[in-house]
Amino acid sequence: MSKWPKIYALETVAKSRLFHIEKMDLEFSNGARREYERLKSRSHGAVMILALKDEHTMLLINEYAAGIESYHLGFPKGLIEAGEEPVAAANRELREEVGLTARKLQAIGQFSLAPGYLSHVMTLVLAEDLYPAPLQGDEPEPIEVIEWPIDKAAELLQRADFTEARSIAALYMLEQYLKGE
Repeated sequence: MSKWPKIYALETVAKSRLFHIEKMDLEFSNGARREYERLKSRSHGAVMILALKDEHTMLLINEYAAGIESYHLGFPKGLIEAGEEPVAAANRELREEVGLTARKLQAIGQFSLAPGYLSHVMTLVLAEDLYPAPLQGDEPEPIEVIEWPIDKAAELLQRADFTEARSIAALYMLEQYLKGE
């Protein structure tokens, strides 16, 4: 295993309501010095919820994605609030975005999107045995909930509105989990 680089300086380069860009001055074990920039997470992480209506059906949401200026299909997700555990955050987000809660919640993995530039980590939570329990969220409009057959999950990869890397990774992780791997 490589020796961790020495951090000589951390400096905030820019900050907005959503982003905190930090410059890092590093020295690696071989003496090489580099400056890196990263998006420093201003949150406590995030959750993505694999909500199973039953053993054959998963729930997706269709919501506006400002980054690509389009409606996009994916799994419910949201930020973890200060002091909140990932499973509790998943249950809250499920209630806010889908109007359901789960009797059985289980974290089944974590992933990051671009660890070379982003410090953000997402916890994947499986939600089963669902029942109605809506909770007002911060969404600007009602979110469309889509029931999707689990045995047709691969068809999602052919859709132009299902391209978010996190949802694709979650779909793969769900498949592996359901196979018992």
